[in-house]
Order: sequence, then structure tokens, then C-alpha cells
Amino acid sequence: MNKRIYEDSMIYIEIEIAEIPWLKIFPKSDVKELSQCDDKTRKKLFEVTLLIETQMLKYYNPKKINIASFGNYHPHLHIHIMARFEEDSFFPEPVWGKKQREATLNLPDFKQFQLLLLKQLEKFT
Repeated sequence: MNKRIYEDSMIYIEIEIAEIPWLKIFPKSDVKELSQCDDKTRKKLFEVTLLIETQMLKYYNPKKINIASFGNYHPHLHIHIMARFEEDSFFPEPVWGKKQREATLNLPDFKQFQLLLLKQLEKFT
């Protein structure tokens, strides 16, 4: 499966294969920190992060959206956006935390979410 679901001249978006809806946004510039981005790239990262958050809230109706940026193992700036559900395996822990239960989520189709998201992303190109 191709993890990259979107790309333009400044950013690309990848899916993280997980039980929850989880996307990662990367700038194309080789930077480790948000403060190292030029203003245009930084603005685009924030706008796309908010767009993904908004679309996940509408489509999946999660309990919470988690947004994170670590990059400790792979020192290239990237932003994680995850839809979280009370019944997911780790909630209320972070997805990198202690597993709380075995979960089987019955979520709307990701492919349909991807199509809706791509239509919205067209507005940014």
C-alpha cells in the first residue's frame, strides 16, 4: 500500500497504518523543527493540519483529535493527526503509551474520507 496520499510543491501527506485514522504531514524542505520552516511552508502546515482535524471531526466523530510532532528517531519535521475513540486500544493513553484493551473499531471507510479530504486539499493548490 502506498502510504503517500497527497503531495504538492511544499508538503506531502502519508497515512500511518493503525486501528485509528492517522495521518502525517511532512514539509518537503529538509528541516527538523517548525521554527526552521519558511513562513509560507509553516502557514501551509498549520492550514492543512486544521483542515485534516476538521474533516476527521466531521467524518469520524471521534472523542478527541491528537496532534503531535516528535521526530526523535527520524529528525525530519512531521505532524501527526490522529482521531481517537474511547474504545480504541490505547485511549485515554497516547497511541505510543500502554495498551488499555483489545479493540475492534467499526469506523467509516478511510478511502471515502481520503476522497473528501483530497477535494478540500484542492483548494490549497
